[in-house]
Amino acid sequence: MKQIVPEKSSEKVAKFLKKNSLHKRDFAEMIGVTLSYVYNLIDETVPFSTRGTTIERIAVVMDINPEEFGEYRIPQEPILIDESVETLKDYIKENNLSVVNFLKAFPRKKRLDIVDVLRGAMPLPIDYKELKLIGKTLNMPDEEVYMLWEGRIKQILESSGMNIYANSELLNSMLGCAKKYLLKN
Repeated sequence: MKQIVPEKSSEKVAKFLKKNSLHKRDFAEMIGVTLSYVYNLIDETVPFSTRGTTIERIAVVMDINPEEFGEYRIPQEPILIDESVETLKDYIKENNLSVVNFLKAFPRKKRLDIVDVLRGAMPLPIDYKELKLIGKTLNMPDEEVYMLWEGRIKQILESSGMNIYANSELLNSMLGCAKKYLLKN
């Protein structure tokens, strides 16, 4: 019986970059590391990262689970799954986009933030224009973009101490005005 030798993490990354014609510079920006680090990682001049954040970012860009890297250690704290992030991931699939192509639709300086949103380390942006840009990239209906934004506003208000149920009339009035304004076009 032939022994299965697991693929080295650095080899997995190198194959991914080649297969997707992704320049190492772009990959470095997407995962928040230097270009020289990516070169050293692929050349195996440095050991593959054991830092959870870096591995999770690499996994998001490669659209795989971080557990596929032998160096990854599952965090001890619970991971919260945000429904809005799952909605974005569903739209990425519906549009037959790879995560890389989705990320390339954004300015270079925004790509790392989008990666962190997709891995659940950062919430959706509260800026409606930023969220609208994400929605436009994913051919998302304006109404759905608004619903994501409204959910995010409610999260912020609730985490800041507002009882959104006791203040439902006020909240509904505010959000009703916002909805009319944002969806007027």
